[in-house]
Amino acid sequence: MRTRIAGTLAALAVLAGGCGSADDWSAPHPKPGPVGALGPGFVTASPTPEATITPSPGSWDGVRPSPGYRVVLLTAEDDAPTRTLVAAVTDWARQEDVSVKTVEAKDPDRYTESISEAVKLAPDLIICTGKDLVDALALVTASHLDRQFLVLGAELAEPTANVTAANWPGASFRGEGLGTSTGYDPASFTPARAAAAVRAGVASVLSGLTGIVIRLG
Repeated sequence: MRTRIAGTLAALAVLAGGCGSADDWSAPHPKPGPVGALGPGFVTASPTPEATITPSPGSWDGVRPSPGYRVVLLTAEDDAPTRTLVAAVTDWARQEDVSVKTVEAKDPDRYTESISEAVKLAPDLIICTGKDLVDALALVTASHLDRQFLVLGAELAEPTANVTAANWPGASFRGEGLGTSTGYDPASFTPARAAAAVRAGVASVLSGLTGIVIRLG
């Protein structure tokens, strides 16, 4: 019996150690780079700051993050579009073995503090979901130029070089009081579009094409 108990405790210790190491971001972390390269049709020329590009479908499929990539999922709201985006990020991270920590911005009056919390975790990329975060992101991101942000299903009106957006017609909210070129359509937030936005956006950031809007079909 003692031998059996000791074996069980040892197994639990190994599992606990494995979980801890996966979540431990304190160890030295080399700067991540892309594995693979963008395909023809992603861009035809180097985009200017704040430009909107319309890459060919699948032109981002050849790029994935290198091992050990760290992402903070910064999310607000609990509506259907946001849940679809969160699911897409979670599925992508699992498929690519990406380490993810989540910051839930539950209080609109503290959105800027939630963004700062995500920044302090020092990830390679902060992926933002929930259109209500846009105004707070516009206030905070310019003060953290050393940190990369990817906004899904929305965009900043005047993004700095560290803020990239991936969206599509019906998902281009730019903040309160600002119109959008395509309107806002919650029904346009399909799992397929959300998945494509994650992969296209991350591929663009990894490839050094940042501060732009990636408009998918």
